Amino acid sequence: MINVLTALQKSTKFLEEKNIESPRMNAELLLADILKCNRLDLYLSFDRPLKDNEADLYREFIIRRSKFEPLQYITGMVEFLDLKLHLTKDVLIPRPETELLAEETINFAKSKNSQNILDVGTGSGNISIALAKHLNGVNITSIDISIAAIALAKQNAEYNEIKNSVNFEVADIFNYKPLQKFDLVISNPPYVSKENFSTLQKEIIDYEPAEAVTDNSDGLKFYRYIIENSDLLLKEKGYLIFEFAEGQSDQIKALMEKNNFNLIKIIKDYQNIERIVIGEKR
Repeated sequence: MINVLTALQKSTKFLEEKNIESPRMNAELLLADILKCNRLDLYLSFDRPLKDNEADLYREFIIRRSKFEPLQYITGMVEFLDLKLHLTKDVLIPRPETELLAEETINFAKSKNSQNILDVGTGSGNISIALAKHLNGVNITSIDISIAAIALAKQNAEYNEIKNSVNFEVADIFNYKPLQKFDLVISNPPYVSKENFSTLQKEIIDYEPAEAVTDNSDGLKFYRYIIENSDLLLKEKGYLIFEFAEGQSDQIKALMEKNNFNLIKIIKDYQNIERIVIGEKR
């Protein structure tokens, strides 16, 4: 019977041989998930023997990770700000950059008393649920073209005890006709260009939904449409907030200026890369 320490050592070596980044951390996180503990607890339990079912499941998890399947899809959960979210291969894995987007939007919405918010391309529901958790009295409309994504987002809202403040809808932004205009529209749309998609990590190309990663165009398709059709979505002096890819800020800012946005602000992420834009519709 294998113990925790030996299982971690063997798994780390195996993942390292398969060129998995941060093999020890991956080995620890996967085993901690199976044992329902945190990583520190593993270090206090090195001599603990794994039960046969635990060892079998761990072996399965390590093999899946060795094939570059993202850890979050294997465990089926992800942390986002102070939330825990269920995750499937139907949706994009939330990134730290999008945590920053949510934080900036929460602070901004509080400062402007934004009541009616539209989240375009909700995926797992991470942004909408975070906003609903931290903003009082808001009404959030959360749309995605994927039926599976909306089903998962609803599950995550219920799991995080979000009751009536978010309305999830299956809808395509390119023919979306809202019943009302919004104080604020937020989106982390597919922003990888068709040209750059093949250069991404194997984990992304092979496992994450391509339609949530790339617009199969120049990377600006969603920004261009939302900005150019902002009169249909935003109230007078309403705001757009986007996450975008490195190197896109000048083009997005120019699109916003061309379509009567002002007070445009660019925010850098934790790696000092321009990542978020906020603008007011005149």
